[in-house]
Amino acid sequence: MIDDKSIIELLFDRSEKGLAELDVKYGKLCHKLSRNILNNRQDAEECVNDAYLGVWNAIPPAKPNPLRAYVCKVVRNISLKLYYKNEAEKRNSVYDIAIQELEDYLPAPNTVEGEIETRELAHIIENFLDTLSDENFVIFLRRYWFSDTYAEISERTGIPEKSISMRLVRIRKQMKQYLIEREVYV
Repeated sequence: MIDDKSIIELLFDRSEKGLAELDVKYGKLCHKLSRNILNNRQDAEECVNDAYLGVWNAIPPAKPNPLRAYVCKVVRNISLKLYYKNEAEKRNSVYDIAIQELEDYLPAPNTVEGEIETRELAHIIENFLDTLSDENFVIFLRRYWFSDTYAEISERTGIPEKSISMRLVRIRKQMKQYLIEREVYV
């Protein structure tokens, strides 16, 4: 399998082989991420293709490092945009369930001030995530960034589903306490 640097070089050379290699290396991850958000294979396929076009248009001049995170962010953003466009009234995806788990632990930006403070909140949450063990960080990230199910996280980490569930409950409580200590009221 080709490395990220070579893929970026191919994209800089405007070679379509770069997109093909990108798909070989990260296609499965991108499709899974989009499907978890959209709960629809065809919409996910469309989002991944749109993301590849976005990557094609961004490179050059961008030289993302790491490429995996960059591509996942593009796929996630496009998928969320389509999700909010098509599914805002429905509650049927793994993404909905994961986000519902966090709703009681995060303040809702229902005011202008709340929206302005969103960046500050993101910074505080990043700092909180730095306090987690590597294992708990992976569990949190897989659940709330990639929208993986408990079963998928269990398979990836080797930790039983029940333990995953309990850890996430504890992490959310820790996060709530961390936010309260920093005067972010939930």
